[in-house]
Amino acid sequence: MTVIRVENLTFAYNSRPVFEGITLDVKAGELLALVGPNGSGKTTFLRAISGVLPVNAGAVYLNLRGESPRLVSTLVPKELARSLAAVEQEVHVEFDFTVREIVALGRLPHSHRLNPFSMQDKRIVEEAMERLAITPFAERSIQTLSSGERQRVFLAMALAQEPRVLLLDEPTAHLDLKYQIEIMELIRELADQSLTVIAAIHDLNLAARYADRVAVLSQGRLAACGHPRPLLTEELIESVWGVRVRVLQDRAGLWIIPQASSDLDNAEGDFSAVRASRD
Repeated sequence: MTVIRVENLTFAYNSRPVFEGITLDVKAGELLALVGPNGSGKTTFLRAISGVLPVNAGAVYLNLRGESPRLVSTLVPKELARSLAAVEQEVHVEFDFTVREIVALGRLPHSHRLNPFSMQDKRIVEEAMERLAITPFAERSIQTLSSGERQRVFLAMALAQEPRVLLLDEPTAHLDLKYQIEIMELIRELADQSLTVIAAIHDLNLAARYADRVAVLSQGRLAACGHPRPLLTEELIESVWGVRVRVLQDRAGLWIIPQASSDLDNAEGDFSAVRASRD
């Protein structure tokens, strides 16, 4: 079932087009990776889907729980936040909130005037912190955390919203290798549990390994969209990113290796030797 439908979406800053004419369907439980060069409009596209940016043309439809699809632009913020959560790459907090207080903000769309914070809300907050491994510093100020730790806190806050759609802008930014893998494994698990995820991902190898589909943005257009294995070819990557790569496949998945011209002839043999040593 389609949860998000983007129809002919167009956006411009001061009459300068950022993207135009993008049409895309995203289904329940799908992890869609937005990829493309810097400046291709990935962040702006996510913000347009979330309703933060008013678009110049086109529409975004959200299939709410048990209802017909609704235009995102017609939903009041609290109604929208019950179904859609977004985590930007950089989130600035001016106040000295604790980690627990930040995560608890995710429950605001579900709060009621007579009972603003129920036992169920507290349980959901605790579970979100446990999933992101931030419970040990729940009482620390958000201001004392590293960039990677803060990223996990804001993802926990988004999970506490219990959304149907999760929008992520560079979810592995500022994370070391261990936490990159852990975050992507978690996102994959959430999608497998029917959460629809659209994530702008800088690392093509992470996108290829974890996403169901990749949508390639280039020069304001949707250049291609499909399953990573057949889509992310050496020719496509060179034409969009302007860099020569070697695309290799094994049982674990797709591997994209940037190459200097002198390296291209040797890359396949070197990779085969590595696989042979593993086996």
